[in-house]
Amino acid sequence: MNYVITGSIGHISKPVVEKLVAAGHSVTVITSNAARVADIESLGAKAAVGSVGDAAFLITTFAGADAVYLMIPPTFAAADWYTHQTQVADNYVEALKVNSIKNVVLLSSIGAHLRKGAGPIDGLGYLEEQLLKLEGVNAKFLRPSFFYYNLFAQIGMIKNAGIMGGNGGDADSKIALVDTSDIAEVVADALLKLDFTGVSIQYIASDIRTNKEVADVLSAAIGKPGTPWILFTDEQSEQGMLQAGLPKTNVDGYVAMGQVQRNGTMQADFFANPPAKLGNVKLEDFAKSFVAAYNAQ
Repeated sequence: MNYVITGSIGHISKPVVEKLVAAGHSVTVITSNAARVADIESLGAKAAVGSVGDAAFLITTFAGADAVYLMIPPTFAAADWYTHQTQVADNYVEALKVNSIKNVVLLSSIGAHLRKGAGPIDGLGYLEEQLLKLEGVNAKFLRPSFFYYNLFAQIGMIKNAGIMGGNGGDADSKIALVDTSDIAEVVADALLKLDFTGVSIQYIASDIRTNKEVADVLSAAIGKPGTPWILFTDEQSEQGMLQAGLPKTNVDGYVAMGQVQRNGTMQADFFANPPAKLGNVKLEDFAKSFVAAYNAQ
């Protein structure tokens, strides 16, 4: 089988590539960084250097693929986040159509069912919609929950203010969390089996906790037990992110995402259609990585 993998060899794509190569398949990895070519080739894969913003490059690279793994790489360089995401989405769809590719695994996100109003997730909702329009394509939409590593953003607040928090929910709000290694397991399984037909959706989560539990576990791990989880107003969140140097377009997106977290709509479909089983990495396991990151800052 010939596979094309987007996302270079990051936390999710690298173990996926390793599993596909180990199973004897031909794998092409798209990367925008020529410096990653040697690393990709060392895994037994072929590197295709180019931009997912270049439709012609994607059409050429997708040629001959039996299955493609799609993800929209995050960027802070785009002045208009949604426009960038939809352009990449359109390029992916065009490359699939031109090459008549029938099997697609998409790394989408919890909240993509909303289509609009969820900030950085909106582009994934758009890509899901475009894939739904393709005839004869078997597409699996994988919707992981809140990435553990996003919690690293709490380190500065703990050190500077002695609190954790955000505008996405109060201390008692539940949050579904996921580790990239657990996502990679699901992605690799889907690509290796290719046993899905039509369009299917699968949620991915490693643990489900309250924000208070998140604060309790992580603060205890770093030796600051009892650090509270505080619900911020949208205005407080906006100002905090702007002061941290995030571009306004990204700040607006994150504020919007917090709003749909807070009102429950972002996770509503997840809790209505939970994964059959949770992944292996629990909050207490992630706490070890959190301690290392905390001590490194």
